[in-house]
Amino acid sequence: MADNQQPILQKDDAQHPLAKLNRLHFWLLVALNIVFLLVGQAAAVILGRFYYEKGGNSKWMATVVQTAAFPLLFIPYLFISSPQTHSEASNRPSIITVSVVYFVIGVLVAGDNMLYSIGLLYLSASTYSLICATQLVFSAVLSYFLNHQKFTALIMNSVVVLSLSASLLAVNEDSDKPSGVTKSKYVIGFLVTLAASAMYALLLSLMQLSFQKVLKKETFSVVLEMQIYTAIVATAVSTVGLFASGEWKTLHGEMGSFTAGKHAYVMTLVWTAIAWQICSVGVVGLVFVVSSLFSNVISTLSLAITPIASVMILHDKMNGVKAIAMLMAIWGFCTYIYQNYVDDLKAKKAPSAVDATPNESRSC
Repeated sequence: MADNQQPILQKDDAQHPLAKLNRLHFWLLVALNIVFLLVGQAAAVILGRFYYEKGGNSKWMATVVQTAAFPLLFIPYLFISSPQTHSEASNRPSIITVSVVYFVIGVLVAGDNMLYSIGLLYLSASTYSLICATQLVFSAVLSYFLNHQKFTALIMNSVVVLSLSASLLAVNEDSDKPSGVTKSKYVIGFLVTLAASAMYALLLSLMQLSFQKVLKKETFSVVLEMQIYTAIVATAVSTVGLFASGEWKTLHGEMGSFTAGKHAYVMTLVWTAIAWQICSVGVVGLVFVVSSLFSNVISTLSLAITPIASVMILHDKMNGVKAIAMLMAIWGFCTYIYQNYVDDLKAKKAPSAVDATPNESRSC
C-alpha cells in the first residue's frame, strides 16, 4: 500500500466512523492492530516452516494459503467504511482500468508468494526472516527511481547495513539448514528469498503509483479493496498453478504422511492462511487509525521479532554469525525508521509538500 505520510484518519473529521473514540479506546484499537500485525506475520512464517518440517512439500499449496483467507478482510471492510464525497465518486477511474491494475498486481503477488514459499522450504524461519529484511534495501532503491524518494545518509546507512547483514548469512558456513537441505539448496533458498524481497519492493512501488496515478486517493476502503481484489487474483493464479503442476495429486498422500497427523496438517494450512490475513488487517488498521508511516514502522519491527520467535518455538539455531546479522538488521531498521520519522515531521510542517514527496510503505 502507498504511503503519503499523512494519517488517513483525520481526528477532527466528525463524519469519520472512529472520530468519536475517546483516548483510551483509540489506543486500545491501536494496540489491537499492532498485535494483529506482529502476531499474524510471526505466526504465518513459523507455521509455514512447521508445514515443511512435518512433511509438507507442496510449494503451490504453501503459496495458495498466503492469500486464500481473503474473505476475512470483508469483515473490517463492511463494518468500517470511509466516507465518500460526491466529487470523489465522480472522479473514480473506470472499472476496466481498476480491474487491469488489480489483475496485474494480483498476478505479481502470486509470483512473489511462490518465491517466498520456495525460500521458506530451504531456509530456517529465522534466516528466512532476516533475509526478508532486505526488502527495505530494494524499497529504498526502487522508491528513488520510481517514486522520487530522496536517498539520504540515513537511508544509505540502512541499505549498506542490511546488505552486509544478508551477506553474512550468505557466507555463513555454520548455517542452520533444515534437515535434508543441501548447501546448494540453501543457496537457492537464499537467492530466491532475496529475489522475492526485491519483487515485493517493486510491488510496493507499483501500488503507490496506482494510488497516486489511477485510484488518486488512499482511504481505508480503497486500501482494503486493493488488498482484497489482488488477493482474489493471487489466490486464483496460485490455485491454477496447484492443479497445472499436478501437485494437487500428492496432497492426499502428503496429509497421510504428515508426522504431526492429518488433523494437524489441515489446521496448519488453515491457521497459516488466517494468520496472513490477520497480519493484513493489522497493517490496514494501523494505516487507517494512525498513519501509513506508523504501520510501516510496526511492519518493520515484526521482521526483527520473527527470528526471535522462531528460535523459541522451532528451536532454530542462533549462532554468532546469525546473532550479529540480526543486530545489524535491527540497526538498519532503526536508521530507516528514524529517516521516515524525520520525513514525517517535515511533512507535517509543510503539508503542501506531501503530495510532491511520496514515500514507500510495507505490507504483509
